[in-house]
Amino acid sequence: MSDAQLTQIVCPSCTTPNRVPQQRLGDRPLCGKCRAPLIGGHPINGTEANFRRFIDKSDLPVVVDFWATWCGPCQQFAPVFSQVAGEMATQAVFVKLDTEANQQTSGAFQIRSIPTLMIFHRGREIARMSGALPKPQFVQWVSQQLASIPG
Repeated sequence: MSDAQLTQIVCPSCTTPNRVPQQRLGDRPLCGKCRAPLIGGHPINGTEANFRRFIDKSDLPVVVDFWATWCGPCQQFAPVFSQVAGEMATQAVFVKLDTEANQQTSGAFQIRSIPTLMIFHRGREIARMSGALPKPQFVQWVSQQLASIPG
């Protein structure tokens, strides 16, 4: 099997990169190291320790919600982000990063307002948008950005 048919996914539990055949992404693949599900259908909790690994080592695009517990729009948007993470789990990795608990990372990405949504692909920022969106607009924005990523 060629490398082009394998997709590298970072385990949400132990952060070990795993190579999975692209056509098997929907088959609930497990981590080769810790046996945890690689695609859980819910957002991953990003931290200072694991954030770069997800955005640098994942072949799937990574959609990030930079948020804070005190932010009303962030709290309102959280269920939308979670729902879309479940619906698009084989197309992208969804990560939530609490800007208060992870100030170094949010500073490194110059997060000035929250919520801020960003999409990364193989370590590069593809898109950024500030503000919460209703679910249809969020799905549309993510889908448009994913479609713009070269195959």
